[in-house]
Amino acid sequence: MSSNDPAGQEAAGPGAIEALLEAEGLPPSYGATIVAFWRPLAAHIAARAAVQGGPLVVGVSGSQGSGKTTLCRMLEVLLREEHGLHAATLSLDDLYLTRAERADLAATVHPLFATRGVPGTHDVAFGTALLAAVRAGQGAIRFPRFDKAQDDRAPEADWQTFAAPVDVLLFEGWCMGAHPQAEAGLVQPINRLEAEEDADGLWRRHVNAQLAGPYRALFDAPDVTIMLAAPSFAAVLGWRQLQEAKLRARTGAGMSDGEVDRFVMHYERITRNLLADLPDRADGVITLSADHAVTGLAFAGSVSAAEPESPARLRP
Repeated sequence: MSSNDPAGQEAAGPGAIEALLEAEGLPPSYGATIVAFWRPLAAHIAARAAVQGGPLVVGVSGSQGSGKTTLCRMLEVLLREEHGLHAATLSLDDLYLTRAERADLAATVHPLFATRGVPGTHDVAFGTALLAAVRAGQGAIRFPRFDKAQDDRAPEADWQTFAAPVDVLLFEGWCMGAHPQAEAGLVQPINRLEAEEDADGLWRRHVNAQLAGPYRALFDAPDVTIMLAAPSFAAVLGWRQLQEAKLRARTGAGMSDGEVDRFVMHYERITRNLLADLPDRADGVITLSADHAVTGLAFAGSVSAAEPESPARLRP
């Protein structure tokens, strides 16, 4: 596999890139990652958008802490500045059911559904309606926001409105592209949470049924799927702990490391399955090292991976 050659592309204005680096807290050296990886990826997406002839939906799949938010912000700027495309980002996280709705789900289906994250805890109908509006080329689309510090959907006054029709929608989420498991694979618990709090398998079977049923409309929607591939599940846990530490520092609220450990167990089954099978199904794979260094970008059907001389770290 090999990345596209960025030669001949018109570089994004330095002001826009510098402002984004500053906003994300990234060093100037991160520019190496932009040149080696994100510009070729943006060019690949722009080429697909030209062929599409209408709004292009790009699924961005990556485990917690893999850098999906940073990547999408970079792509928005590059697509606008270098390709004249209006890109917007919709996060699967922002489609979470409200805290009250999840409490009802926990009372009627299984207590573990009080915790946001797994399939079954999102407003799928809302998500499919937003995707349909983007596909129809509508303007003034309002994207919801979820307040993780409050563990609840943000007030509508805090939602983002996109006045112009969207050319490229970056639809990012930790379990984007996940497929259901075979029933036999659900029998044995894979961690302490499943063994102790889902001994009969009711919760994980319900999650699996969601993947097989209503979530197909969401996860089959992307025209292109890009994966941020973590090196292991152990790395994912460390990244999530780092995310929560930053949230605590910024807001004074957030989970402790021990709470993160239990929280990530909710995601472990699907995350492991995605790490095993999505690289073979994705249109593009971004490989990451345990310290968040971006080590390669490969597109389906190409022959070798691209690597810069000094890979820069992708901060979540």
